[in-house]
Amino acid sequence: MSLRDFAALAAAESVRRINFDSAEVVNVAGRNILIVRGEAPCLNMNVSLSPLIYIECPEYWGIEVIGSLPGCICLTAMKPFVLALPLDGIIGSKGIEVLGARRSEQIDVEGGCESGRCFE
Repeated sequence: MSLRDFAALAAAESVRRINFDSAEVVNVAGRNILIVRGEAPCLNMNVSLSPLIYIECPEYWGIEVIGSLPGCICLTAMKPFVLALPLDGIIGSKGIEVLGARRSEQIDVEGGCESGRCFE
C-alpha cells in the first residue's frame, strides 16, 4: 500500500483531540524529543501523540494530542499526563505544530524535511 492509498482511507472517529497545557522540544543525545503536558478530562482516558500523514513536506508537521475512551464511559476526574515523542522523520521544513482541542502551538525545529519534497 502506498502512502497516498493510506492517506485516502477513512479517518478514525473513535478518538478526539484534547487540550494540552504546554509543549516543548528538547534535545537528548542529538535527538529531538517532543514533550507535551496537560490534563485528560477522564481518569480512564488513553492519551497519545499522533503525527499527521503528509504526501509532501509541510512547513510545520502537525502532531495531534488525542484521547480515546475504552468502553465509551468517562470516569470524570482530571488525570495529568506527560507524553514524549521522538521527532525523527516527522519535522516539517520549519518545525512542528502541536494540535489540541482548542489551540495549537508551532515550534521551530531544525533538521526537518525539504519543503515541497514528496515522500513517496
